[in-house]
Amino acid sequence: MAAVEYGDGIGVVVVTYSPGVELDAFVASLDAATATPLPVVLSDNGSTDGAPQRVAAARPGTRLIVDETNPGYGAAVNAGAAVLGPEIGWVLVCNSDLTVRPGAIERLAEVIRADDSIGVVGPLIRNDDGSVYPSARRLPSFRDGIGHAVLADRWPGNPWTRRYRQEELGLATEPTATGWVSGACFLVRRSAFDAIGGFDEGFFMYFEDVDLGKRMLEAGYSSVYVPDAEVVHIGGSSTSQHSERMLRAHHESAYRYLAKKYPQWFMRPALLVARWGLQLRLRSELRRTAR
Repeated sequence: MAAVEYGDGIGVVVVTYSPGVELDAFVASLDAATATPLPVVLSDNGSTDGAPQRVAAARPGTRLIVDETNPGYGAAVNAGAAVLGPEIGWVLVCNSDLTVRPGAIERLAEVIRADDSIGVVGPLIRNDDGSVYPSARRLPSFRDGIGHAVLADRWPGNPWTRRYRQEELGLATEPTATGWVSGACFLVRRSAFDAIGGFDEGFFMYFEDVDLGKRMLEAGYSSVYVPDAEVVHIGGSSTSQHSERMLRAHHESAYRYLAKKYPQWFMRPALLVARWGLQLRLRSELRRTAR
């Protein structure tokens, strides 16, 4: 199949799942942050609060697509990107619980348009308390991934977590290459996204962004963190309503990523240990959330 020749426009894909009024705040910030309104696709995974329908009806240039089966975050992004017109060559993927700072989208676009080898760029993400979320990280090695997964909660300063989270990037002032950028907000070259087949839909939620960064690199595209483009992450109304399911999804996706990255037969014993460690951590987190 021949590659599609895309234009230079920017389109926005937002995955929704009963996002509430945070979706209204996101759309308002998006429109305030850009000189010209951008086309938006709301890719809905079965919302029951009516928010996506309300926003799609009220905002010109907004399209709503719905999959009641809730196939997951990556699948919803893929579906949203697929319905954008050929004039769109850059896809801004955002969580619905973000607010976009003025100039952020233009800055991301400036960086990615300047270098054909860049596949995806991500902004600095602030938490709603003003702190910087470590949204640009290394691709985890087996050792770092397990060390971070098992020890991050009990020993936050452990060397594996520090190496993986790259928190020193919070001090960066210039665009910096990294292993992957957070799926909460990024701008992707659509042709590169097509070339690698989009997100791996086998990840229901979590680690699909890590896997995307890995496959971008394998295809010859870099991921770049752009600290002078900022968004604010209000934080998870959709996922907080289903915390046990999300905890299970996180741990399942962590194992899927490792198993996919290390398929060799001689890694099977290590993968069994990894699965055991992740199951122990999941049980610990479920007990803690139940208190």
